[in-house]
Amino acid sequence: MTPYILILLSALILAGSVTPLAGRAARRLGIIDLPAARKQHRIATPLLGGVAIYLAFIFALFLLGNRFYISQVAGIFLGATMVSFLGFWDDRRGLSPWIKLAGQFLAAGALVLTDVRIGISPWPWLNTGCTLIWVVGITNAMNLMDNMDGLSAGIAAIAAGFFLLFAAMSNQYLVGVLAAALLGACVGFLFYNLNPARIFMGDTGSLFLGYVLAAVGIKLRFPDNSAFVTWMVPVMVLAVPIFDTTLVIISRLRRGLNPLTTPGRDHLSHRLARVTGSTREAVLICFLLGGGAGMAATFVTQASIVEGYGVGAAMLAAGIYGLWRMEKIPVS
Repeated sequence: MTPYILILLSALILAGSVTPLAGRAARRLGIIDLPAARKQHRIATPLLGGVAIYLAFIFALFLLGNRFYISQVAGIFLGATMVSFLGFWDDRRGLSPWIKLAGQFLAAGALVLTDVRIGISPWPWLNTGCTLIWVVGITNAMNLMDNMDGLSAGIAAIAAGFFLLFAAMSNQYLVGVLAAALLGACVGFLFYNLNPARIFMGDTGSLFLGYVLAAVGIKLRFPDNSAFVTWMVPVMVLAVPIFDTTLVIISRLRRGLNPLTTPGRDHLSHRLARVTGSTREAVLICFLLGGGAGMAATFVTQASIVEGYGVGAAMLAAGIYGLWRMEKIPVS
């Protein structure tokens, strides 16, 4: 555990140190998120927190990670850098959603080309297709989750924490250091991003977090259990962003809106805030849901086929009920 702890702490310290500098740079460059009717914040807030997350993650790995193992994830570094650059450009100048989507597929292709892919099917073409859909889906899900102070970084930190636990349990050094660096970077950034946020991560950070979490989920293996069961583990760990994205797509399609290009206060967090009357409570509930989903995933790592699919079915039923219940809450 010592390498994981060192990398986690170094990423945390780096993110905590670089985030204020990123905020100053954002103000100087004019990369600011201005208040608007559909947004939660009421003051102009710098947007380059994602740069601090990216730099903390990269430098912690290259300073303290084993160079032999780190060289094996060149595809992850390349793809993560690509989506971060896309996010930075979108924060700075604005990009068409279709250009962003095409760039995300290219970044996902970098994983496939370096043989980081889902392997649950005997057909390579199906594994490749599932990999592309998974990576692009989770990348956008984390981007959509970035709608309240601390929400996306907190959900990413919880997911990275569970991935780190699973990697430590199965002695997967490579996955462990990736998860540890991501966890540290998120926690270091959260000091400045919790309500009331002093800086936002922007698309630079949210796209990066989603991409790395998706890649780590693919790399994770459970040698003591069947892949027929454990394929569900990353899906469960990331159940909250998956649920939120599904809710938004269904809600917008039902109202005749384009899910990709239509912004709105129709996310899980917005609906919970409407019920509780507090954005902080809404974010904390999302954190609790993320923790509960991670605990269910922890059980599935050691479960039999019957037990694993029983838990999976229960979570699916709860998700369907949640979609029905959340859709009844009006959106503004």
